[in-house]
Amino acid sequence: MPKVHLFDRSGTLVGPVETNKVVKSDEAWRAQLSPDQFRVLRCQGTERPFCGVLLDNKKSGVYCCAGCRLPLFSSQSKFNSGTGWPSFFAPIAPGNVVEHADHSHGMTRIEIVCGRCDGHLGHVFPDGPPPTRLRYCLNSESLDFVDDSELTSLADPLVESAQQ
Repeated sequence: MPKVHLFDRSGTLVGPVETNKVVKSDEAWRAQLSPDQFRVLRCQGTERPFCGVLLDNKKSGVYCCAGCRLPLFSSQSKFNSGTGWPSFFAPIAPGNVVEHADHSHGMTRIEIVCGRCDGHLGHVFPDGPPPTRLRYCLNSESLDFVDDSELTSLADPLVESAQQ
């Protein structure tokens, strides 16, 4: 069981909390996701650069997995990498973003996936800004944005049971 950080009813990130993996059939994922989201999250696709709806988002909040709503990145770690994809220098918490070796397309990269549903998010590269020097390069299609004023909408019942 993965250990992730989740939001409580007050909008505070807490954890780690043990959670079950979100596992669905392709049919169930297709019913939930748009065709572009399915292609990116479930088939390791990539959106075209400079086209993602979240690339130029400057609002304060949290970027969540479009598949399972797991919090992934804070707007505080977002930066303009000039690459054409939303970029961050650190995940919101350990375990929420998982890294895997990716040897596709004749190159070696580090793929990043959601810690709860294994949805493909993008890749991480060692050319980011301080303090981590990492660039988590994301597809907008893999993300939902939640404004700071709405963080309580991400409250997860697992947090309540873990705190009792």
